[in-house]
Formats: sequence, C-alpha cells, structure tokens
Amino acid sequence: MKPTLVLVERNAHLAGGHHHGAIIALARAYQPTVVIVPNGVTAETRAALEGAQAQVVECSHGAVARILAGAARATEAMARLALALFRARRWPKGLRRAPHQITALARCLTEAAAVRTGRRLADAHTVTVLSAGEALHTTAGLLGGPHARYVHEINTTEDVLLRLLGRITSRGRDRVMLLAPTDQVRDDLASLFPHVSCRTRPFAVADPGDRISETERCAARQQAGLKSADRAVCLVGGWWPSKDLATIDAALHRLTRPLTVLAIGDPLDEQMLRRWRNLPHVRLQATHAAATQAQIRDVYAAADVTVLARHPGVGKESGLLADAARLGVPLLVSDHDPSLSARLRGLDWVRMFPAGDAPALADHLDRLSSSLPRRPGRSAAQQIGIPTAAEQAAFLVCLPR
Repeated sequence: MKPTLVLVERNAHLAGGHHHGAIIALARAYQPTVVIVPNGVTAETRAALEGAQAQVVECSHGAVARILAGAARATEAMARLALALFRARRWPKGLRRAPHQITALARCLTEAAAVRTGRRLADAHTVTVLSAGEALHTTAGLLGGPHARYVHEINTTEDVLLRLLGRITSRGRDRVMLLAPTDQVRDDLASLFPHVSCRTRPFAVADPGDRISETERCAARQQAGLKSADRAVCLVGGWWPSKDLATIDAALHRLTRPLTVLAIGDPLDEQMLRRWRNLPHVRLQATHAAATQAQIRDVYAAADVTVLARHPGVGKESGLLADAARLGVPLLVSDHDPSLSARLRGLDWVRMFPAGDAPALADHLDRLSSSLPRRPGRSAAQQIGIPTAAEQAAFLVCLPR
C-alpha cells in the first residue's frame, strides 16, 4: 500500500512565508498527504490543500498527543507571563532569556503532539516537521516518536535547563533526523548536536508549471502602471536582520536613471520607505502586509528583476532564490555566501555584486535600463540544486522510521 506523506507546519496560520508554497506543492505532487497544522491555517492555503485532496488536521488525535498539546498551551502561557515579568533590562541576562527558553519548550511539545497525531492518523514511514524549533530535538523525538525535522537557521542556543533536558531525553536521538537546507546550517547543527543524525537537503521545491506566463506579466505590469520601457525591481518578504537593506538604501540614493521598486512583505521599515518616496529616480510601490501567494506572484510578474541582498556570512537558504528559479524571474544577488555564489556564478539569469557594496549595486540597477538579464529557463531550479516537488515528496516519504 502506498505510504502517506505526513507534514507538520506550525506556522501555517501566519500569512506569508515560503512554507505555504512548499506544503501546497508537496500536496499537489503526492497523494495521499496529511498536513498537521497545530496552530491553524490561512484560508488561502487551506483551499489550496483541499483542492489537492490533502487531509488538513488542526486538532490532536490520541490521548498522549492531547496531553502534550495541553502542556504546550500551558507552557506558552508561562512564556507570555515570563516575558511580561522579565523583559526589562534591569533583570540579569539569564532571566531575560527565560521567556525564549520556555517558548522553545512549548514549541517542542507542540511538535511532539503533532508528530504523534500524524503517526496515529496515517501509515507513514516518517513524519516531517517542516519548520522545526532550533532546540530540544531529542526531546521531541522521545515524546513524539520518529520523525524528520527541518531546521532553517540557528539564531540562539539552549541555556542550562534546556541542555539538561536534552541530556535527560538523549534516548530520543535515534528517533530524529535533522534536515538542514544548506551546508552552513548543517555545520551549525552538527556542532551543537553532534549525536543527532543530520544531512543537507534543500527545503525549497520547484515545478516547471509554476512559471509566470507572458500573459500574467503583461497583466501585472499594467496593474502596476508600468510601461514596456519602464524598469522595475522587487523586494519580496519581511525586512529581517539577515537582509542588507542599508546597502539597498544607499544604492537607491545613487541611482542616475528611473527605477520602480516593488516592495511587499512584513515587517518593512516605514522610515526607509519614506526616504525612498522622496528620491528623484525612484518610484515606490509598497505593500506593508503579510501577503498572499497570489499577491507575491503578481509582484514577481511585474518585476524585471528580483533583488536579494544579505550581509556577508549569512548561509541560510533563500526562498527568494527558489522563487526566481521556479517562476522565471532574473536575480540580482549579493555574494554573501561563497557556497551559493559558486552555484550561481556563470548563469545568464543571475547578476552578482559584492555584499555591502552600494556603488556596485547602484551600477547594476542603472544598467537595467539598457540591458536586462535573460529570464531563467525551465531547468533553472535543477541547475542550482532545487528539487521538484515530486522529488522532494519521494525523498520525504522514504526516510527511515
């Protein structure tokens, strides 16, 4: 009998983010699929999942799973109380970190409950947590059962109590497979959790059928008020610390030719947006919100190029890169990650500039008025190592128990 693909996504209730596109693509590529969404799911994603005949599960199934979910809710309440009590800087650093540590435990309990629910509902070789916490991997394995965990980045570390809990639950390490989307994240995980199995596997998926058509492009550019000679770049997603908005800001101040900037995401820096609106060569269209997949697709369709600028040394996976390859949008990218730069160098749909170099970025933006990069071909995702949704589903469903 064909095994069931079981996915857990605790962030499915939050609008925006590349996890929505991933779970939808996987559900469309493989049946039967069960998607566990312990915190709920957006209406757009629910409709897409149900259209793909995936089973969407919001509540816990089984006595142990319900107990774990209840414990997670209680722990989240404790975290909120701790945040209210210890957020002031007068408290020692250990106490100010307590809310985060308690939140990490709550997330672990939520994931364990979801894994147990998935294993109860389906004859799955494994359950995959698509946006797993950065800590307590063995605890999640011991409480929830065998599963794979995608860890996208390491922003913090376990303090003494969480490390102690990890040692107490070390028997759970044989029940967990850590999946890192990049080699740098894998190396970070291996240094922090040397006894837990870990391998590199891209999280982003692609499908040639995702490509934006010329009809879509024309409609999106018309809606944005762009003429055929107008040049537009897009900045998609929230302006998080890993993104180098200061370099983009400085580059836009150096422009000598007109450029439309399409910014969409949450959070955005309103003060920076106000400066851009007053620049002589910038025409800004900003959507300050957690956008739907349809809105994001429209922005990509209207743009000639998407811009990806990060600080040097940032080595986590970029959903923007995957978007560019699968949708067919040229990419202007910083050389912040040597491994990524090596994969992109020489591709005719990619233009690269030194990370943090505003004059170089401004020069690239000015040159768009006379020379556009080629659009990525249908094999672009394969060129840079991004699997199709069907390949990813086959990989996940065959992971060992």
